Amino acid sequence: MLSNTTSVAALAKRYQSQISQQRNPFTLRMHRALSWLQRAETAGDDDDVAFICLWIAFNAAYAQDLGDGASGTSERQAFRNFMAEICALDKTKALSALVWQVFPGPVRLLLDNQYVFQPFWDALNNPRSDGSIPGHWREAFDDARQRVHRALAQQDTERVLYEVFVRLYTLRNQLMHGGATWNSSVNRAQVRDGRALLARVLPVMLGVMMDCPARFEGRPFYPVVKS
Repeated sequence: MLSNTTSVAALAKRYQSQISQQRNPFTLRMHRALSWLQRAETAGDDDDVAFICLWIAFNAAYAQDLGDGASGTSERQAFRNFMAEICALDKTKALSALVWQVFPGPVRLLLDNQYVFQPFWDALNNPRSDGSIPGHWREAFDDARQRVHRALAQQDTERVLYEVFVRLYTLRNQLMHGGATWNSSVNRAQVRDGRALLARVLPVMLGVMMDCPARFEGRPFYPVVKS
């Protein structure tokens, strides 16, 4: 399998080929995503900065303004639909190879980690009147673990990736909203593993999108405006 550096370089070369033929909203989103992906590569040992850059790269590629017609679709469902489409279009099964051959250990650890499970924090931040923490999050956590373990047993790449990104979104919120200390020892494992996962998964996702640009031609939410 190609290294991250080679993969990103190959993507940049493909991008140059695409914009030589046509510039459109899709190529703008790819340009933005690649810029943050390349910045993440220069982060060195700074896992926090690298993770943040990688998440911005993902968001630049993923976020599409689909117009009023998509208003009835929840953000969570739109996210699930995106993951399903990416996995369906991944003809070489590179995403499956990453999940099942390269990162099975980190994936399991991440999905079993309550500190990247948002209902845990919701319960912690909304204690009962006597100060105790509601325990309903544990039931939700156990249900989620059972779903994930079924998906793992069935090698359901789409479901596992979706659950992984939901957990990484909670980690993203912790970092972006000031809920974590830079280089903290408290969250090192999830930040380190999150960085490693995104650094390998994102180039594959962008490659799949470049293979099928017509399927991802939604406008960016913040287009370039010429004054």
